[in-house]
Amino acid sequence: MKNNAVNDNERAALRRIAEKFSDIAKSDLMAERKKLWKALHDLKPQRPMILFEPFSIEGYLSDYEFQCQDTFLRNVETRLIFLLKQYEHLGDDVVFEPYFRLPWWRMGLTATAKEYGDDVKIEEHHAKKESLAYLSNFPLKTPDDIKKLKPRVFKIDKKPVLDLKDKLEDIFGDILPVKLGNFDNFDVDPGNQPFTGNNFIGITWDVFKLVGSENMMLWSYDHPEALHELCRFLVEDRKQFYKFMLEQRLLDFNSDNQFAGPSSYGYVSDLPACGTNKEVQLTDLWTWPESQESEPFSPAMFNEFFLPYIAEIANMFGLSYYGCCERVTDRFEYIAKAIKNLRVVSISGWSDFERAAELLSDRYVYSRKPVPAYVSSESASWDLVEKEALRTAKATKNCCVEIIFRDAYSIHCTPQRSAQWIKIWKKAMGI
Repeated sequence: MKNNAVNDNERAALRRIAEKFSDIAKSDLMAERKKLWKALHDLKPQRPMILFEPFSIEGYLSDYEFQCQDTFLRNVETRLIFLLKQYEHLGDDVVFEPYFRLPWWRMGLTATAKEYGDDVKIEEHHAKKESLAYLSNFPLKTPDDIKKLKPRVFKIDKKPVLDLKDKLEDIFGDILPVKLGNFDNFDVDPGNQPFTGNNFIGITWDVFKLVGSENMMLWSYDHPEALHELCRFLVEDRKQFYKFMLEQRLLDFNSDNQFAGPSSYGYVSDLPACGTNKEVQLTDLWTWPESQESEPFSPAMFNEFFLPYIAEIANMFGLSYYGCCERVTDRFEYIAKAIKNLRVVSISGWSDFERAAELLSDRYVYSRKPVPAYVSSESASWDLVEKEALRTAKATKNCCVEIIFRDAYSIHCTPQRSAQWIKIWKKAMGI
């Protein structure tokens, strides 16, 4: 039955895009890339894999003329066009699946991460609308304020999300089926939620937002018991959240092109394939532990105050992708010992490339994050890009390597620059 809320132009445009997307998803190239990604995450790589994150670049779709006026449909159009442009212009190993995934998070799920009771509400003051820069109000000012924390209450109203799913299925479900499941921790736009499926843990993320970096550090000396109490509270909160998600059957397998970590795919043989006919358990899924906020702590203090709590949640899952931008080389031995299901480790520009290669060897996936500043400034520093790429290639010749291009956040990092960035790295890595 035709949905009268969708005009003919929007319907026709989305069907054209969906058909193009579906044809690519069913191609031999996509099948081959899935095998390559799975081999890498199985620690049996055939070659290094490369993936770019275009949605972080300001103005990336500035030359595209959108057809949809409806907010939700515009978001869906945005998601599909981002991927098509990535496939057509960048030269990375992007993978399309022959379906469109719609998550639950923030459309019908009441699990507000910014409220831990009426007296503890995190308020973020952003530099400007949609800006990543923000300052929290840090509602816990003293250790005594921890008493104000109240467990979150999780509720779900499935109807709004199911209505959106019906809306999409009516438009292009015969071309591109719609899969419903999982959630996106970061993006609020229904229909364009690229981080769906990563099961982000975020213990120190919330510690920072609740007390601030200064109190995080001072309390470790002056009030260590308070810091432990806060982390224990957050661990119990995460346990209840995932218990709720399982009971409501909101989670889905994430061993496809959903992000198992920060912009890294989930293809792997050690977890059930998407579409497996069984009830999902946490042990079937990837999770993403990280702790950027505790990077200033010494490895020993990180191991004392934060890692046990992060690992407690991570070990409830099947596999873990550890890290984001933080340095890991000085504390990797603690991480590898605590997180029993560790498979992929993020190696950003703040880590020692060579030392990381020695530590990970062929036992873990070396998830390299190139330095975006070399291409996001007004003048690109291609000599630095090449040096970084060649240095990484030399260090990781015995490693299982993926290159994940993230966080350019600049109008200067155009599609042309992005493609050149990838080209230099591919040459250096022998791809």
